[in-house]
Amino acid sequence: MYTTRNIAGDQAVAAKNAPMSSLRKTALFAGLVYILTFISIPTLSLYQSIHDQNYVLGSGPDTPVIIGGLLEIIVALSGITTAIILYPVLKRQSERLALGLVAARVLEASTMFVGFAFLLTAVTLRQEGVGADAMVTSHALVTLYDRIFLLGQAFIPAIDDMLLGILLYKSRLVPRTLSLIGIIGAFPLIAGYLAVLFGHIEFRSVLSGLSAVMVAVFEFSLGIYLVVRGFKPSAITAGM
Repeated sequence: MYTTRNIAGDQAVAAKNAPMSSLRKTALFAGLVYILTFISIPTLSLYQSIHDQNYVLGSGPDTPVIIGGLLEIIVALSGITTAIILYPVLKRQSERLALGLVAARVLEASTMFVGFAFLLTAVTLRQEGVGADAMVTSHALVTLYDRIFLLGQAFIPAIDDMLLGILLYKSRLVPRTLSLIGIIGAFPLIAGYLAVLFGHIEFRSVLSGLSAVMVAVFEFSLGIYLVVRGFKPSAITAGM
């Protein structure tokens, strides 16, 4: 006798064997790329040597700095990729905000490309053995990197996550609590940026790091959620 249990089993097998929808693929790929953006965390230690006052006079491998720069390039490209992947879905909520998110991600990535160029130039000066004559130039290059890092990985990401949080909150593609973390988390990050800019707290200090915690939690949690659960059923995804 063909029982209800058999029917349920057949339905489960059919669901398992069914091809993944394009919407689910979009969520999965976006989630994976968001998780990939955290690959740059080791740069905090990889860049220690180049911040040494006598770096250009020293000797030793420059591999850590170069690896750190390459990790930042991966993050920059990943940031653009996330915005592009999500754009077809988010534009159904607001095309202007979705375009704004893509533009902000491109701008953020541009600062990272330029920052790596500054560091790579300092590495080249050391490898060429130019000596004490290049110390001022080397210090200037590292300072320029720090300043553009502050802009490109503090202020602009706050704008990114605020735009993304608003789009996700309005569309209900993910739990609204998660969206609110992104929206609210942008404000401490901007405050931390301004505090460093006006000299109230030190760059790369504990307080500066704490200002980015909510944004980091938002992006990592969003990545995990999209990979595991995908988008929630929403009015803007109906018929996609």
